[in-house]
Amino acid sequence: MRKSILTVTAFAFGTCAALAETISPGDVSFEDGVVNASLTGNAGDPVSGRKVMNKGVGNCIACHQVSELTEWPFHGEIGPALDGAASRWSEAELRGIVANAKMTFEGTMMPAFYKSTGYIRPGNGFSGKAAEGELEPLLSAQQVEDVVAYLLTLTE
Repeated sequence: MRKSILTVTAFAFGTCAALAETISPGDVSFEDGVVNASLTGNAGDPVSGRKVMNKGVGNCIACHQVSELTEWPFHGEIGPALDGAASRWSEAELRGIVANAKMTFEGTMMPAFYKSTGYIRPGNGFSGKAAEGELEPLLSAQQVEDVVAYLLTLTE
């Protein structure tokens, strides 16, 4: 009987997670820069998040130093070192910073990784005019959750 209850509970939990909808970039709720709700309803994967930190995907290490990521050289010094990030910021704070750091740190140079409107810099096909309509975010909602999960492994 106990095994049946555990099986049903696990199935129900998995079904709820599978039914969770991704929050679109325009619907993210920031409270003083903090994003309390998961963007996907699913836990992030720190292994995938570690890969996103690479210069070819999220490009995080172009501006931030992360001692653990020694396989990728030439870490930047524009942003703070991310060693111990989980000791400085909560999961919700990290989610807000990765999604759109400008909501936490006004005037920051860090790009908004989960934003699709309100840009003035991206050009419209080399026309010299601003892009029209929505742009794809730099990272998907799941990639944001994955980066947050990875950053939560960086403790002091």
